[in-house]
Amino acid sequence: MDDTDKRLISLLRENARAPTAEIGRRLGLSRTTVQGRIERLERQGVILGYTARLSEEMERGAVRAHVMITVGPKDARSVEASLRALPAVRTLHSVSGAFDMLAVVVAPSVAEMDDVIDKIGDLPGVERTTSSIILSTRLDR
Repeated sequence: MDDTDKRLISLLRENARAPTAEIGRRLGLSRTTVQGRIERLERQGVILGYTARLSEEMERGAVRAHVMITVGPKDARSVEASLRALPAVRTLHSVSGAFDMLAVVVAPSVAEMDDVIDKIGDLPGVERTTSSIILSTRLDR
């Protein structure tokens, strides 16, 4: 992957729906060259897919939290499978340090967030959770 591919990926992160002609103008490339690069990056597994990001207005009122999770020895796979089944879990990371996983959880209210965190804590293999409610997002790329 060269510098042009990195710049292309950066532009797609800003707006994956931008027309290839516009991206081409910003990169100094033709539309067909941009399309070819995107297709190559998809084939190589660099670009895995595209997603919709909701506006702050649509997420207004939602409660977001980071839930740090400690799991028992050899329980990571089963806990991960259980967490995948919870729609409130938006992102799951394997992390180093005192915790084994970090889940980003979104719920419509504090009461529902409390319920989700309780469900996570009750999963077989989960030894401990610690949660931090997200007050604001300062940067989201």
